[in-house]
Amino acid sequence: QVQMVESGGGLVQAGGSLRLSCAASGRTFSNYDMGWFRQTPGKEREFVAAIIWSGGSTSYADSVKGRFTISRDNAKNTLYLQMNSLKPEDTAVYYCAAKSVFATRYAYWGQGTQVTVSS
Repeated sequence: QVQMVESGGGLVQAGGSLRLSCAASGRTFSNYDMGWFRQTPGKEREFVAAIIWSGGSTSYADSVKGRFTISRDNAKNTLYLQMNSLKPEDTAVYYCAAKSVFATRYAYWGQGTQVTVSS
């Protein structure tokens, strides 16, 4: 298994920036594709961004494309999400997730970090 702990959430004004981190431990971090998801009360968890094991390919939800950047440092076992031009609708609990490169679903999840964007 891989264990993950998110950090970097907080309160920011609209237009501001935050950088989330996800520190992983356990199995070899570079064996996993990684993703960021978010959830607000009463709504299903939604995909935000993903990055493959090598960092060579990324994907984003349309709602964050051009504003958020996902990256990883395999030497530090850490996943990042740089969030710029934040909007109130980005307010959510953000989760990092991991899946084996051979899997189709994310099997491992962090505990989440709250991001609140004020207008």
